[in-house]
Amino acid sequence: MTLTDLLAFVPGWFLYTAVIAFGLIWGSFLNVVIYRVPRSMSIVRPASHCPSCGKPISGYDNIPVLSYVVLRGRARCCGAKISPRYPLIELIGGALSCAIWTVIILRLPESVSVARAMAIYGANFALCLGLVAAAFIDAEYMFLPDSITISGIVLGIATSHLRDMPTSASITGTIVGFLAVWLPFIFLYKKLLGRTGMGLGDAKLIALAGAWFDWQGALFVIFAGAMQAAAYALMLHVFGVETKLPPAVLEDIEALKKAAAEGDEEAQRELQEDPLTEEGENAPNRTRIPFGPFLILACLELLFAGDWIANRFGIWL
Repeated sequence: MTLTDLLAFVPGWFLYTAVIAFGLIWGSFLNVVIYRVPRSMSIVRPASHCPSCGKPISGYDNIPVLSYVVLRGRARCCGAKISPRYPLIELIGGALSCAIWTVIILRLPESVSVARAMAIYGANFALCLGLVAAAFIDAEYMFLPDSITISGIVLGIATSHLRDMPTSASITGTIVGFLAVWLPFIFLYKKLLGRTGMGLGDAKLIALAGAWFDWQGALFVIFAGAMQAAAYALMLHVFGVETKLPPAVLEDIEALKKAAAEGDEEAQRELQEDPLTEEGENAPNRTRIPFGPFLILACLELLFAGDWIANRFGIWL
């Protein structure tokens, strides 16, 4: 069966409803990933439970978005406030699923099979889920988990044929993307100044972009991410908003300082090399914002508007 046959047989409203509902469900799962991965917890076990009192969450209280509205943003078990981030991420999951269906799947050639179309949808949706999880984790903890970046690289290379990209091009993009960050901002920067200018997680994220969008896409992500981060930092400066390291990062720094004071050589080395620890919490004249979310935003822009960007700005992508 071709995609055209499916669209002729199944009403469009039903397909959109199914696609959005599917995205909302996986958006709910993203909340689990974002909460548990930085804490080195299993994303499978135990089942969903209240972070405040630890009681299991019933299925009827775990319906994406709806449960938050019905419960008025508070847990049924103990009345603890539920962060609005939870329904926001669920809505992002639904929106991305709908966007993939509309922008990517419905623009495939009429002769493409349903199986191939679903494989393309699944690969791109998995990419989006990983990017969203990485963005929220980096915003809160200022690090990008290898479990997301490395898995994204592997998936990008493995599914390159779904994008009509030679596997060799995907591998080349991975290598170029990684070196484009690692060589100037980590290796040379450290040689000259004694500490890194960017994190290794950022290099792996750009490698992921290269695996999915070839080396030209990786370079675009670096440039667009940097421009968007600079615009955000400028906006904060104009409005007089002071940036501080997230609480989770400050806790990690304090733990490193304690370990270093006790003679832990690895902790001492991390304190010396990590740019986040320079001059402690209140480093002057530095806008401390995570770079990952801006790189991820550029990846999503490339995924959904790559052709428009290339045509509008004359960029070879």
